[in-house]
Amino acid sequence: MAAMISIRAADPAATRVTMSIDEQDGRNAAGISFGKAAQKPAATTGAWLPGSLSAQFLAAGGLLMLIAMLVAGYLITELVTGGAIRHKAASTALFMESLVGPAAQELSVSKKLSGAAVAKLDALLSDEQFKRRFPYLEIWTPDGVVAYSNTAQIIGQRFKQPEGLKRALGGEVAAAFTDLSAAEHVIRGIGTRYLEIYSPIRQHASGQIIAVAEIHEQTEHLHSDLASLRTSSWAVVAMVTLAIMAGLFGIVHRGSKTIETQRAALARRVFEMEEVSRHNRLLKERSQRASARVTELNEQFIRTLGADLHDGPAQLIGFSILKIDEIRKSTGPAATEKLLQPMQSALDEAMREIRSIAKGLLLPEIAELPLHEVISRAVRAHEVRTSSQVALATAEVRAPVSDAVKICVFRFVQEGLNNAYRHGGGIGQEVGNLIDGFALRVWVLDRGSNQIASSDWATKGGMGLYGLRERVESLGGSLTVEAERDAGTRIQMTLDLSGGLLLG
Repeated sequence: MAAMISIRAADPAATRVTMSIDEQDGRNAAGISFGKAAQKPAATTGAWLPGSLSAQFLAAGGLLMLIAMLVAGYLITELVTGGAIRHKAASTALFMESLVGPAAQELSVSKKLSGAAVAKLDALLSDEQFKRRFPYLEIWTPDGVVAYSNTAQIIGQRFKQPEGLKRALGGEVAAAFTDLSAAEHVIRGIGTRYLEIYSPIRQHASGQIIAVAEIHEQTEHLHSDLASLRTSSWAVVAMVTLAIMAGLFGIVHRGSKTIETQRAALARRVFEMEEVSRHNRLLKERSQRASARVTELNEQFIRTLGADLHDGPAQLIGFSILKIDEIRKSTGPAATEKLLQPMQSALDEAMREIRSIAKGLLLPEIAELPLHEVISRAVRAHEVRTSSQVALATAEVRAPVSDAVKICVFRFVQEGLNNAYRHGGGIGQEVGNLIDGFALRVWVLDRGSNQIASSDWATKGGMGLYGLRERVESLGGSLTVEAERDAGTRIQMTLDLSGGLLLG
C-alpha cells in the first residue's frame, strides 16, 4: 500500500491539501482535497460588526467623549463668558471713573456731595444716548450710604451693602446682574436685570478708596455678545472633541481590522488543521483496516503453505517410501537401479518444493466463530496440550469483528497461556474478556511464582511476547504486563474496534 500527502501554500490566506491512498491492487484510490473556495469559513474582517473592537470603542468611547465634551464645553463657556463680563466691567469702570472720579473727590473730606458736584454729575448723565445705555448711577460711601444717584429718592439713605460693593471697597472691579430684591431697587421699582458694575473711586493724591460708583448697564448687546461667545466656544470644543474622537477611532479601527483579519486567518488555520486531523483519522482507520487485511492474508498464506506441504512434498515422500519396499524385493542391480531412478526423482522434487515453501503454523477454523468461542477454543487446546486447568471469565461478544481481531485474540490467548504455564507453572490460570463501548479488553493471568517482574518483561519476556505486542499494535491496540516476583502475572490487550475492525 502506498500513501501520498502533499500540502501546497499558494498564499498566506489559502492552504490546499491533497491526499490520496493507493491500495496494493491499484484499483481503489481515494482522493480528498479542500481549499479556500469551498471549505474555508468566511472572513469576518468588518470592524462594524456587533461586538467588534471598533463598535465597542464607538459606543463606550463616544459616550465618554460626549460627557467630557459637555463638561469641558460648560467649563470653557463659563470661563469665556466670565472673562468677557470682567473685561466689559473693567472697560466700563475705567470709563466711568474718568467721568465720575473728578466730581466725587470731595467725598474724601465730606460724607455728602456739594450742590455743584451733584449738578456736574447730573449734566454728565443727561445725554439721552448715555441714559439709554446706563439708566442708573449711584455713588456709595464706604459705610453703605448713597451719596449720589440719578434717582433722588434714595440719596442719603443707607442700604445693605451689595456683594459687589464690598469687593469694590477691597480694590476690585466687580460685576453682577441686578438683584431685583435689593431694597434700593425695590424702592425705585426696577424690574429689569441690568449688569451692575462696581468701580472703586480713589483719591487722586493718596490713591485711597473714597467711594464706589455703581453703574447699571443695559444687557441687550451683552447677551448677544455672550451668546456669540458661547456658540463659538461650544463649536470649538465640539470640533476638537470630534477631531480627537476621529483620531482615536481611526487608531482603534485600524487595530480592530488587524485583529479581525488575524482572527479570521486563525479561524481558517484552525479549520484547516481540523480538516487535516479528520483526514489523518481517516488515514489511520484505513491503515488499521489495511493492517487487519494483511494479517488475514498472512494467515491465509500460512494455511495455503500447510496445504501445499501436505499435497506436494508429503505425497512425493510417501511415493518414495513405497518404492523402498520394491527395491528390497528387486533381484539384481539393474532392477534396483531402475527402481531408484523414479524414487530419486520424487525425492529431488520434494526437496525442491520443501526448500521453496516456508513452514507455517495452521490455525483452527475460526472464521465463523464468535469472538468468545474463539477464546474458548484457544483455552481448550491449551488444556488438552498441557493437562492444566484454566478458569474462563468470558463475556458473550456478538459484534461482528473482523478475522484479524479473532486471529489476534487467539494468538494472544495461546501465547499468554503458554507464558503462564512456562513461567508460573500453570497455577491459577484465568482468561477473560470485556467489551466497554468500542474498547475490547482480553486478559490472561496466573497466580504462580514467576521470576520476572513487570520492568523485566520487555527484555526477558521472550520472542513470543514481543511478537504478540507487534501483532496487537499493528491493529492500533496496546499490550500491558503487570507482574510481581512470586505474585503472579496479568497480561492484557486492548483494541479500539471503532477504527475499522468491525464488519458490516
